[in-house]
Amino acid sequence: MLDVTVGLKELNHVSEIHIIAINNEVKELLWLLDKEFDGSPAIKTINFNKKDTITFDFNFTDEAITQYSLPKIYLYEPNAAIMKSGGFNLISNRFRIDKLHKHSHLYTSEDLINFPGRCFRIIRTIPYHKKDVKSYLLKRKANITTRNFTENVSSLKKRWKISDGGMDYLFFTTLENNEKVILVCVKV
Repeated sequence: MLDVTVGLKELNHVSEIHIIAINNEVKELLWLLDKEFDGSPAIKTINFNKKDTITFDFNFTDEAITQYSLPKIYLYEPNAAIMKSGGFNLISNRFRIDKLHKHSHLYTSEDLINFPGRCFRIIRTIPYHKKDVKSYLLKRKANITTRNFTENVSSLKKRWKISDGGMDYLFFTTLENNEKVILVCVKV
């Protein structure tokens, strides 16, 4: 699928970009071109699912100061439309939540908020060291996600003999201090 920044380099007079996802899977990028327009395009994300429709809009040149922190009580993962938009720093600012690392695109807070994506309660943070991981993960059943991590999901499943499913969600990620960790979570 065409990347937003690449598209903006190739197309002239883009006034709006609509990123459309259905059930957290990006289906379309729509580019509104206006030969009279010579500004910064509006980015409009929308995620349709069975329960509701979630939007997140911003201007391509909007900037925000991002706050970073170690994991707190709650973890947030933006929906696919927002991830495609690249509005990562704006999320932290608009929702007043902290980011775990510049490239992880995971967010955290002390209090649960209404968030345009998946929300989790962090049960435990495990440093990614063989001794710590082996005692907790070996032959476990869990849902795995990697964000800014050196290994992919399939190699982690194979290495630690993890099978899909269960109530636990394991986020393998890197924190702001460059420490690799596993966040053990349950969905909220």
